[in-house]
Amino acid sequence: MSVLLTNIGELVTNDPEHGAGTSDVGVVPRGAVVIEEGRIAWTGTASTAPAADTRIDLEGRCALPGFVDSHSHTVFAGDRSAEFAARMTGAPYTGGGIATTVAATRAATEDALRERGRSLVSEMLAQGTTTVEIKSGYGQDVATEARMLRIARELTPETTYLGAHTVPAEYADRRAAYLDLVTGPMLAACAPHARWVDVFCEPAAPTAFDEDESRAVLAAGLRTGLLARVHGNQLSAGPGVRLAVEVGAASVDHCTHLTDADVDALAGTWSGPARTSMSGTSMPGTVATLLPAVEFSTRSPYPDARRLLAAGVPVALATDCNPGSGYSSSMPFVVALAVREMRMSPDEALWSATAGGALALRRDDVGHLRVGARADLTVLDAPSRLYLAYRPGVPLVAQVWKDGIARRQVRRGRRLPASNVSD
Repeated sequence: MSVLLTNIGELVTNDPEHGAGTSDVGVVPRGAVVIEEGRIAWTGTASTAPAADTRIDLEGRCALPGFVDSHSHTVFAGDRSAEFAARMTGAPYTGGGIATTVAATRAATEDALRERGRSLVSEMLAQGTTTVEIKSGYGQDVATEARMLRIARELTPETTYLGAHTVPAEYADRRAAYLDLVTGPMLAACAPHARWVDVFCEPAAPTAFDEDESRAVLAAGLRTGLLARVHGNQLSAGPGVRLAVEVGAASVDHCTHLTDADVDALAGTWSGPARTSMSGTSMPGTVATLLPAVEFSTRSPYPDARRLLAAGVPVALATDCNPGSGYSSSMPFVVALAVREMRMSPDEALWSATAGGALALRRDDVGHLRVGARADLTVLDAPSRLYLAYRPGVPLVAQVWKDGIARRQVRRGRRLPASNVSD
């Protein structure tokens, strides 16, 4: 059955056929979309829309691709609000609080972890996120890491093995033994439930991993068929970016402290010679994923998005939803922060929160509304995409469509009346 969404005030497509690029999101004024079998079948102006089995009038609202949140930690237990309060009164962020979440997550039941994960993903969906990546990393033992990933896989296909998040306290004096665990038995238990391997490469944090340790973790994951991502350059201008480029990672996340050489290395993955994977296949470049809700929550300097964009590096935006350094599940909030604090234009930020996130996950079926894409759309109770940054903190999402089905309809101001749906 086909569905026509019509009378769209602004239709954001991220489709080059409608002029889209990294600073132009392919807007169709007074637009319409046809959905068929969970996919986008047609986009264009409402006046030229073909007939469909069902017609839904969006009453001048803005419609855009569902947000793609390519970095989150939404399966965990416990609470770190006291740590947040301490930071707000001057305590620095070092990453050491992760141990608190590890202890709570190990002690939690599977049902409790599942409920927390489902609750946060549902919260994300209500704010327009239709694709989310979820990491492990709060177990740091074989059983808990595998359990986290089994639960995450129930919620999304984009699951990431992050056994190398930090070195747990019981291995503080035996780092090599923990590295052997992460690259051996833990990886073997977790790889069947993961698509990605990740590592917190941050020599400035004593419990994180240095360059050689991080390379070993990524190499082991790549050998099992996982794809690479990297937490890098969050607390210092360390080796994370260079390592991500070296191993062909899809994304390096945080990028708060970058040298000129780091920016050039990232840019070179998009403009230089084609890269090949360990299997000999060609690879796209490495995306810089920025996580401004973390800087907001830790009172840290924001990444220099303009510097990356000027160099031709594709930027993704994500929440990094986690209990310690940034407990926000809101991609609209992230877009507003990117515009206000990182000097991205509203369209650059929106592209990065949709198509950029898809690029960071090496997905070509989400983050845009080209014909053939998954019919994942977010409908705003606003006439324009600009309202995402223009009205920060306001719950603007009126509807969320996932795989061609209206998953969420939220009462916001003018509710979509049933009389506007006709068969």
